[in-house]
Amino acid sequence: MKRMGGWLSGLFLFAVACAAEGSSSDTTAEPSDNPSLETSANSGVRGGTDEVREIEAALHGFPAMFDLQGKKLADGEFTQWLQNDLLHVTIAYDLGAAHRIVEKTTLRQKPRLIQEEWSWKESQSGKLLRHFELDFKSETIIAEKCIESKTSKWVESVKIEPGRTFAGFGFVLVLKNVRDRLVAGEKVEFKAVGFTPKPRVVSVELSYGGLERMDMAGRTVTGDRFVIHPKVPAIAKAFVEVKDINIWLTTPRPAGFLRWEGPLIEAGDSVARVDLLPGNHSGPALPVRANTRKSN
Repeated sequence: MKRMGGWLSGLFLFAVACAAEGSSSDTTAEPSDNPSLETSANSGVRGGTDEVREIEAALHGFPAMFDLQGKKLADGEFTQWLQNDLLHVTIAYDLGAAHRIVEKTTLRQKPRLIQEEWSWKESQSGKLLRHFELDFKSETIIAEKCIESKTSKWVESVKIEPGRTFAGFGFVLVLKNVRDRLVAGEKVEFKAVGFTPKPRVVSVELSYGGLERMDMAGRTVTGDRFVIHPKVPAIAKAFVEVKDINIWLTTPRPAGFLRWEGPLIEAGDSVARVDLLPGNHSGPALPVRANTRKSN
């Protein structure tokens, strides 16, 4: 099997960091008193998470990873629990031939959603292939990548805005938090952490993509699609293609993760799909007529 990077940020991934590779002019304005409604010169609203409406609790699931043709690539296991007022999430994927991906993250949900730790590790037969880790409190990112028995390592200090900067699976919870605003037509800007493989923090714009229907695990399900769009400096577009990431949430409320599609952990990784419901085949998402949308 061709080596692939992982899901739910393992899965989630954020290949978006390549947007910053060609630019050092990405500056951050001082936050306002209401971080969820700060105006940006470049987009409608500069994002911050509101008070969390639906507190996350213990969950245990078994998602599956596919290619865009619907062929199954990996079995997954998702675990989520609360401990000492922190939400812990671990996502593990088995791609076969002792090839594994594990993502871990810790978030605080009160008084608003803030990510505190995140890591993503890929290994095969116990040998490290790629490792990315972010400590939001110390504003430190570590990246390691092994190519032909040679390991490259980066340690970077970055500017983290609590409640505005997220990585990996954290963006699923961000979307659940600002879902109503996006469905109403707002475009909200956050910061994302990504790797080229050198770690970067870049701006991303979140928007609503519409109600869609898809085949999953032998049944048809419907969900709201949301788009994470990396804001790539013009100079970077000449050197790298940066794809949007699409995340589907269940509808109507309570909103939960349904599907993810996008590049994997680095900008040059393959595009993959992760479904909430495990099965042997996965179908593409297709638009649903607006007048069939269920009430929130």
